[in-house]
Amino acid sequence: MSTIKQLAATRRERVGKGAARAVRREGRVPAVIYGGGQAPVSISLDFKETNRLIYAGHFLTTVFAIDVEGETIRAIPRDYQLDVVRDFPVHVDFLRLGEGATVRVEVPVHFINQDKCPGLKAGGVLNIVRHAVEFNVPADKIPDSITVDLAEAKVGDSLHISAVKLPEGAKPVISDRDFTIATIAGTAATKNEDGEAEGA
Repeated sequence: MSTIKQLAATRRERVGKGAARAVRREGRVPAVIYGGGQAPVSISLDFKETNRLIYAGHFLTTVFAIDVEGETIRAIPRDYQLDVVRDFPVHVDFLRLGEGATVRVEVPVHFINQDKCPGLKAGGVLNIVRHAVEFNVPADKIPDSITVDLAEAKVGDSLHISAVKLPEGAKPVISDRDFTIATIAGTAATKNEDGEAEGA
């Protein structure tokens, strides 16, 4: 589970493109905290720290305790913009989180036991349909990933969300069908159980 991280911020009194450019010239990143039934709060963040957090991974699934000049606001990043040429952060949007809040997040899919997978041993290929799955989860229980076990997957098998042990409280956004996460596809060189190439 993602842990709550601390983040220092400075309140911005001025907003708009000109004010944002001025903030960037000071080596900071303009940002805004919105939602939770309260007025948006315009802030600025340290550039180096923001850049590090974004490129460290899991930024959009991390809950932050943002210290805005002595006031702590619990929030999660909803979006960020990068410079189109140099890929450094130019703006961040945060969603304020109240007590018991539920958030919609995209969670990466990890695959284990490829070395034990009968389908892959027979020459099959892992075809990943979804590298990530969207969930509605409690804000204080955001999973870092979900795990798909390939230990018993054979050629032709489809691995669905129903076969995955989901983190506590996590509910897939797609709820009207048992969607596919990956398949084990056969190839011309795939061998059958007798060790012969299929179709030979």
